[in-house]
Amino acid sequence: MLNPARAVQGTGAACMFACSLALIAGAFPPQERGTAFGIFGGTIGGAVAVGPLIGGALTEGIGWEWVFFVNVPIGIAAIVASFTRMRESRDPRSGHVDVAGFVTFSVALFLLVFALVRGNAEGWSSPLIVSFLVASGLLLVAFVAIEWRVEDPMFDLTLFRKPSFTGAAIVGFTLSASMFSLFLYLTLYIQNVLGYSPLEAGVRFLPTTLLSFFVAPIAGRLVGRVVPVRVLLGVGMVLVGVGLLLQSGLDAGSHWTHFLPGFIAAGFGVGLINPPLATTQVGVVPPQRSGMASGIGNTFRQVGIATGIAALGAIFQHAVTAKTLDALGSGPRLGGDVGSALSSGNLGGVLRALPPDQRGRFVEAFHAGFAGALNEILVIGAIVALAGAVAGFALVRREDFVTAEAAAPEAAPVAA
Repeated sequence: MLNPARAVQGTGAACMFACSLALIAGAFPPQERGTAFGIFGGTIGGAVAVGPLIGGALTEGIGWEWVFFVNVPIGIAAIVASFTRMRESRDPRSGHVDVAGFVTFSVALFLLVFALVRGNAEGWSSPLIVSFLVASGLLLVAFVAIEWRVEDPMFDLTLFRKPSFTGAAIVGFTLSASMFSLFLYLTLYIQNVLGYSPLEAGVRFLPTTLLSFFVAPIAGRLVGRVVPVRVLLGVGMVLVGVGLLLQSGLDAGSHWTHFLPGFIAAGFGVGLINPPLATTQVGVVPPQRSGMASGIGNTFRQVGIATGIAALGAIFQHAVTAKTLDALGSGPRLGGDVGSALSSGNLGGVLRALPPDQRGRFVEAFHAGFAGALNEILVIGAIVALAGAVAGFALVRREDFVTAEAAAPEAAPVAA
């Protein structure tokens, strides 16, 4: 029941994220969008900071189900505000849904993520995993062919002719595939290895989330006025990469304070990135096309999270199993597939299969193995983030942005 319900939520979230940037772009002139996007980014940062705290308190106090119930009145308030406070923005040239593009892209992404998640359990050379990976690649090729030929594509590939749009897409993808994907594994470490409660774990992420909240509005005011967009994007991604490297180096005796320097650097970097990233995604197209542009940008971010969690998870699951068993040395060998239990920190079933006198030693080995595996994916995440920094520095250019004068003739039909 939970999975279909989350699928419905995901559909709604996709609609909102694509529209939000487009509405802001349509409501503000180009010279004011940086500040508006900064406030938007700060609001998201505040939500990210408050969410784990409220979620942790609800989980500990009255049950995890209430993390869903609490959103019902918030959702009702958002619906009322949407109908009463927002002004419509649309592209008059868009008249139908690109069904073929939607189906091929969605199925390709599903098959790719499924194969990455199940690769360790099924075997990377198994017929199921190989067939899913091949089918995903073929469907992505078909999707590109469809988008080139269809009259009104959902994913206008011509936007990538502007290097700045490509650079923003790469930055969005790499930020999600590195920093945001690793939140899952950091949470597992803080809760299941260090033993903190959900609320206590949320408190320990505050250096990242609060810094992002306070830095984003400042970065929004700097965009294009004082500091070039590409500098903010590049420096922000460098800080994210450095922050992830600082978080690595864990061992079995590490405390949560080991993460603190990395949390601070990464939080500052995320705050620098979000406003100029949004500005670039919608700033290189006319306002009436900002919906498609922001939708594509959001797609790259969501694909980055999905593939990042899956790919890093495949590496992590293999590494935590191997490193835990290596740390056991000549101790008892466990049969069956214990990778899933170890990578999620769910040791109950594994410990029950061991003699009582071996359980303490196994827990120590698991802590060492989990820390070693987390070190590996933190370094991989840092490399991905630094690759995004290069793309931000190299591809984003001032001349790709649409000026107010250039956008005015295109905007007239919308006002009418």
